[in-house]
Amino acid sequence: MAVTSAASESGTPIAHVFRALRHRDYRLFFIGQGISLIGTWMQQVAMSWLVYRLTGSAFALGAIAFASQFPTFLLAPIAGVVADRYRRHRIVVTTQSLALLEASTVAALVLTGTVQVWHLIALSAVLGTVNAFDIPARQSLVVKLVQGPDDLANAIALNSSMFNMARLIGPAIAGVLIGVVGEGPVFAINAASYIAVLTSLFRMSVAKEERPEPQARALSHMREGFRYAFGFPPIRSILTLLALTSLLGMPYVVLLPVFASEVLGGGPQTLGFLMSAAGLGALSGALYLASRSSVRGLSRVIVIAVTVFGLGLIAFSQSRWQPLSIALLLVTGFGMMVQSASINTVLQTIVDEDKRGRVMSLYAMAFMGMSPFGSLLAGTLASRIGAPATVMLGGMACLGAAAWFYSRLPTIRELVRPIYIRLGIIPEVATGLQSATELRPKA
Repeated sequence: MAVTSAASESGTPIAHVFRALRHRDYRLFFIGQGISLIGTWMQQVAMSWLVYRLTGSAFALGAIAFASQFPTFLLAPIAGVVADRYRRHRIVVTTQSLALLEASTVAALVLTGTVQVWHLIALSAVLGTVNAFDIPARQSLVVKLVQGPDDLANAIALNSSMFNMARLIGPAIAGVLIGVVGEGPVFAINAASYIAVLTSLFRMSVAKEERPEPQARALSHMREGFRYAFGFPPIRSILTLLALTSLLGMPYVVLLPVFASEVLGGGPQTLGFLMSAAGLGALSGALYLASRSSVRGLSRVIVIAVTVFGLGLIAFSQSRWQPLSIALLLVTGFGMMVQSASINTVLQTIVDEDKRGRVMSLYAMAFMGMSPFGSLLAGTLASRIGAPATVMLGGMACLGAAAWFYSRLPTIRELVRPIYIRLGIIPEVATGLQSATELRPKA
């Protein structure tokens, strides 16, 4: 197999970082999703602020987050089987259409002044159910959008960049709009943003090319996916680390309205600045990963990233000065994104194509599925011991998780090394992430 330097193929360092955008279908996906995600982040800020304004309760914030994320934990194994059995493009079109309907319903309730907290909890659960099927299908579709595995890892990093660019822009816009016109128009903008992603999906040629895999019994399909993922210690350890940080560290986001209002004495604009700061840090982390030329060393990067994330949470919990809090969330967001995107890259690099949907559903289960439990726990703890103490405990738990994963690195490296040799990563490091995804290990 001839291997060409990714840098030489791309021509310039900038082109190297954005090389996956040379594929038309991925460009469409990138633009459509980018617009839609800005609306999604705007809605998240508006939802948090509306719930806190209506209830004044940290527990209610945790309950909303639980309702929106618990379906991912419950339905992820089934969703992974669906993603491997049926056309992923068609699944994503269906889920995005249902998300449009949900967003329109929320906007109508808020604009008419009839919204109640139970409406928001119920509709959050509906969206969580839709997302449970959307995430593994959308993650698994990326390899088709870049027409094969060569640019897959770069596309994953750019997906993270897109997500966090939206996270940077959306909350800042939402914070200003909420202060000027209220939450209702923000929800309406989010509903309209789904038109962009649906338009991009309908224009993709992948819809004509993709064919479903031969079907087996769904239950045996699911068991096969669990055996494949958890029978290999490196994958098991990586997913366990992600689940721990999602449970204990990432729910700090649901408490940001409390920090903005009570700890820092601000309003919706302060909340928007805090969320945008975390998004900017995460965007920096994603661009760092996109600029890397090899998948080697990501296990060590994961340890460092989780450590940075934990230390950032601890420092943020003790800050009472808004500029310092914003700066610390830059660091926290960087650590969080480098960890999650590195884990995504490692998993998608080594997984078999016919099991990609099931493995990515487990990734979603660990990443988003554990968050509702963490959100509920964080909301409960914050109502008893306060938001700062809750976030500090989460940061300390992340440091413990990083130490545990570090102790597993020798075993992980020993077991992964033969796979990397088979993939050509170790003898030809300079070929970078593009060549790192050209082959797949067998189950």
